[in-house]
Amino acid sequence: MVEFHHLAGRVWVCPGDSDPELVQAGVAVIADERGSILVDAGQSPSHARELQAALRTAGLPPPRWLVYTHHHWDHVWGACAWPDVEIVGHASGADLLRAEAARPWSVRHLREEVLRNRRLGPSFRARALAVDSWAELTVLPPTRVFTDEVELPTGVRVRHVGGRHAPDSAVVLVPDSGVMLLGDSWYPPPIHLRTADDGPDLALVGRLLHDEIEWYVSSHSPPLTLTEARAAIAG
Repeated sequence: MVEFHHLAGRVWVCPGDSDPELVQAGVAVIADERGSILVDAGQSPSHARELQAALRTAGLPPPRWLVYTHHHWDHVWGACAWPDVEIVGHASGADLLRAEAARPWSVRHLREEVLRNRRLGPSFRARALAVDSWAELTVLPPTRVFTDEVELPTGVRVRHVGGRHAPDSAVVLVPDSGVMLLGDSWYPPPIHLRTADDGPDLALVGRLLHDEIEWYVSSHSPPLTLTEARAAIAG
């Protein structure tokens, strides 16, 4: 069920589907009367519409900004269904998404790409399951790009951290709520690029932990408190 849950302060989170074969990322909303911020867009237009209904059910205002934590499809393919938002993302992700936008996305294209590279199978199968109508899918690059860090008018900061999962990975800090949204930043590379030596980037997470931030939210994992995050790194 697509549903937003209050985490802390003005941050609400909606978990993704727990079935790994569906590759559905969670999203977050930073609710504010000055203009709410949506962190990641959903994996498809239909998923975005479910998120919009969940926002209304929770009584949360529609977003004014949409922040991409990185360019991967399960975080950005819902963007075309969000009206009247400014899309914020890292400059390197903008270049990658312009290339993605030029591809002829369809079941036929997915099949052709998997035949060229069998390791794309899990990701492309999930895309086929996620999209109800290819005619309504438009891949959107960010309309506002940054290189190191950008602060939005509501006091939310978006910081580039990079990493092996995606070169444009960024984290979203909500200092007044004690929350950091990590996206997929510490995950290993996508399956079709992963080697046997690749694992979670715990060193990256370690550099991000801060005594003033109590909650750490990854896109495909339950939120962790600061104590839990430190224990996970140490263990």
